[in-house]
Amino acid sequence: MSNKTFYVTTPIYYPNDKLHIGHTYTTTAADTITKFKKLQGYECELITGSDEHGQKIQKSAAKHDMSPKEYVDGIVASFKELWDKLKVDYTEFVRTTSDEHRADVEYIFKKVYDKGDIYKSKYEGYYCTPCETYWTERQLDEEGNCPDCNRAVEWMEEESYFFKMSKYQDRLLEFLDENPDFIQPAKRRNEMINFIKDGLEDLCVSRTTFDWGIPVPIDEGHVIYVWFDALTSYLTGIDWNRDEEKFNKFWPADIHIVGKDILRFHTIIWPTILMAADLPLPKKVFGHGFLLVDGGKMSKSKGNVIDPVKLIDDFGVDAVRYYLLREIAFGTDGSYSTDNFIQRINSDLANDLGNLLNRTVAMVDKYFEGVVPEARDETEFDADLAKVATNTFKSLEENLESLQFSVALEDLWNLIRRTNKYIDQTTPWVLAKDENRRDELGTVLYNLLDTLRRVAITLVAFLPEAPAQMWEQLGIEESLAEQSWEDAKAQGKLKAGTKVKNGDPIFPRIDAEEYYKKLEEEKKAQDKNNKKKGEKEMSEQEYISFDEFGKLELRVAEVLEAEQIEGSNKLLKVQVQLGEEKRQLVAGIAKHYEAEELVGKKVVMVANLKPATIFGVKSNGMILAASNDEGELTVTTVDRDIDSGAQVK
Repeated sequence: MSNKTFYVTTPIYYPNDKLHIGHTYTTTAADTITKFKKLQGYECELITGSDEHGQKIQKSAAKHDMSPKEYVDGIVASFKELWDKLKVDYTEFVRTTSDEHRADVEYIFKKVYDKGDIYKSKYEGYYCTPCETYWTERQLDEEGNCPDCNRAVEWMEEESYFFKMSKYQDRLLEFLDENPDFIQPAKRRNEMINFIKDGLEDLCVSRTTFDWGIPVPIDEGHVIYVWFDALTSYLTGIDWNRDEEKFNKFWPADIHIVGKDILRFHTIIWPTILMAADLPLPKKVFGHGFLLVDGGKMSKSKGNVIDPVKLIDDFGVDAVRYYLLREIAFGTDGSYSTDNFIQRINSDLANDLGNLLNRTVAMVDKYFEGVVPEARDETEFDADLAKVATNTFKSLEENLESLQFSVALEDLWNLIRRTNKYIDQTTPWVLAKDENRRDELGTVLYNLLDTLRRVAITLVAFLPEAPAQMWEQLGIEESLAEQSWEDAKAQGKLKAGTKVKNGDPIFPRIDAEEYYKKLEEEKKAQDKNNKKKGEKEMSEQEYISFDEFGKLELRVAEVLEAEQIEGSNKLLKVQVQLGEEKRQLVAGIAKHYEAEELVGKKVVMVANLKPATIFGVKSNGMILAASNDEGELTVTTVDRDIDSGAQVK
């Protein structure tokens, strides 16, 4: 067994919904560098998992009338199905609901507490539930929203335990100064350093307003903050506190691969927790960019979420992985386009690589009865091909070590294109006509086959299926799984006398017109099924009676006054005219409307809602509003002039 080890992690993904192509991008990158290190002879650990606790999960489960565990079980199953479909060779899938993980979180919490770095106090501040993130007022965006997701935050006051993160500010800055490559890419390093220099505040690490989480070991009325919980998964994945030998063998992690939106948690919160727990810090954290669609982030409300399962079913796992790694410079934002996707498949995979393999094997079949010839008489083009190959593997290795996947693939494809050019330069079909040049022809075909051997081994890091298909057509008896990076770099290791096996193209060309036609037919069929399903659901749903509807008093109200409630950036105190009566109510729409915008509007309100006190203000009714998945909101108004107090029927 190798004494060289390599430990890489993906984020511990949040199971609030099925994963999209952006998550696939992250995991493909982590799997690729892991497979490459295995080629180099490293013993590797690749950890992924699911972050299953927190307020957002509990709320989502309640909406589906399920327990949180039941809710996440189904989604986590879809995670594993996707990674299997993507042919990801992870060594451990950590679920934060597992007994092992709970024990690890409780242990590290207690250890930091016993050290005096966790204390009880009261949290007063803003919280973004979708991001499960605390924010100070100065950290909110210009509109007072979460700076990460731009959704509305809520004011929160509750008893909490706090981690003395501020205590480690200077030590963290010193560490970053001594380890300039810790945060990658370099441009994100300055962002994190500036964030730290603005002043680290102590971190709230427990909640009491919900109970879906790991209880604080010293106070079971609290549950541990979801990020303190989730980050510990990187220790759980390599059996911390259960297998000391294994843990010491792989920790510290060689690299955490994450999206840039969670870089702060991994480069500020996580290192300070590890410092407090007296554990070594990871060697590197890489925050890659976003995968954009139509110029923006994916969201269900925009209808631009790309389903990776559908892509794999339509184009194959190799095509999906190749596109993600080749199209986007790792570390920057990139755009997904189906047109570009198909173009990449056709130009790079079908034309350049697939055609090279097909032409070469066919010529060996035709001119040497399928037997790999010996390389004897050199041609004037051999030396340059060999030089290009040597430089390619050197550059490719350097770029993979720095996670520049797109550049590494461009290196490899330059060699593939150069090899295709070698065919055009040596003209084997001309050599075959001259019996005196048969040895020269044999050399050309040997060089082509040997280059394809080296390409196939290299592609093991990137593509899970094509290398084995290439290996089979090349007829090599040695197992592909036993090949190493040294075998890829070495020239001339193909054995003469091997029998090639001509086969079908490994990457058939995609007819874009036919593909879009197929998509349209599938959409029509799906719309038809949805319509039938909707009709069935309407016929089976539990209707309310007219009497029950009659209990709800909806009336038109004219807004007379509106003002921001002091201390809240979300709530407005609104005075309305309801017929002969004036009412006061509280509306959570300050993020979407200026107070003066509402004055004069005739809105629809629930007039018989039980009065309540919200943020210290009495509220007698509710204004109706509509919102989308992005949190955009509009109040419900009437489109014609009608007296206030009119009943909505």
